[in-house]
Amino acid sequence: MDRIILLQGIARISVFVSLLMAFFLLTVKTENKLANRLFAWFFIISAIDLSGFFVTDYIQDYLDLMIFRWTICLLAMPLFYLYVLSVCYSDFRLKWKHLVHLLPILLVNLVFIPRLYLASNSDMKLLSGDLEHMPEIYLIQILIEFQYVFYIVSAFLILKKYREIYLENYTNPSTSTYKYLFQMTTVFLIAHGLVALKNLLRYSDYRQMFLWLNVVVGSVALFITCWLVMKALNHPELFRGINSRLQLTKDILPEVEEKTASKNVQDDAISSQISILKQYMAQKEPFLDPSLTIQELANQIDIPVRDLSVLINHHIDQHFFDFVNEYRIQKAMGILKDQSRSQLTVLEILYEVGFNSKSSFNTSFKKHTNLTPTAYINAL
Repeated sequence: MDRIILLQGIARISVFVSLLMAFFLLTVKTENKLANRLFAWFFIISAIDLSGFFVTDYIQDYLDLMIFRWTICLLAMPLFYLYVLSVCYSDFRLKWKHLVHLLPILLVNLVFIPRLYLASNSDMKLLSGDLEHMPEIYLIQILIEFQYVFYIVSAFLILKKYREIYLENYTNPSTSTYKYLFQMTTVFLIAHGLVALKNLLRYSDYRQMFLWLNVVVGSVALFITCWLVMKALNHPELFRGINSRLQLTKDILPEVEEKTASKNVQDDAISSQISILKQYMAQKEPFLDPSLTIQELANQIDIPVRDLSVLINHHIDQHFFDFVNEYRIQKAMGILKDQSRSQLTVLEILYEVGFNSKSSFNTSFKKHTNLTPTAYINAL
């Protein structure tokens, strides 16, 4: 009995925090309202799901209502998937085709209609005694697992592509979007592993372990919710997304190469473009702009952005992110060697050369010199 009371207490706190988070997301001022609304609804659905730990006693006479509450959880992962898309891609919009994500919950509820939603009161009382072993309940649990795997893998694939496109097209060293979403997706994966284990134990002889695992799952849910609340409070701004129309270099390379008649002409053209690019970088120093993108640089040197992407990411064999940061580090090294500017601090130098955070500057500096800025200064 004590475990049930503990579990219900944890669940009530989790539901309260989830609804508080949803309220915050719906009311906070931001440019990307769609992402916040999707995530808010994710928390609302999570709150409804978590409420099952303590509302069952109140709705046990309404079996159809209790079953419908169970099916609501099938909306959680589609909402999370759409949230990841909306954060990663700045031009993401909901379309009619996204209604396909409602198919699982519609399918399950259609299956429940004959024996549950249309059942008489007497039939429902008979069913409630052996509810967990109904074929329909097995169906929803199996469907939840398949759905979870599909959406969690899809989210990781989106993040992988997002990171690759970001490195090929942007120089802003902030990777907070990727880290934030990757951490969240990983935490959700681990948490669901516990939920899956708990559901397996439901049908085993380890009933006591099942009850304790319920407490663990409730505690983990509370921890994750509080962790996300802290993330939201510390970073109320939405992170910078990328344009979904951007392509990876490996996808556009064949098309670009087809435009060149022969390999010799192609090699000459590539050498000429590389020379122009490096000369422009050295003389005009566009890398001093901390928010420089490959589109902006392509406009400045009058080269199609697709050609410039292939030039840097394939022929020079560097991500645009690393290519630009190398020039920033060389500029910083020159300033550090200049005795007339020795009064400048490392923080002042990193801002001057185009970085906007000390951690990203230190990481790039060590990557290009094998030394930290402090070690480099001491070696001069």
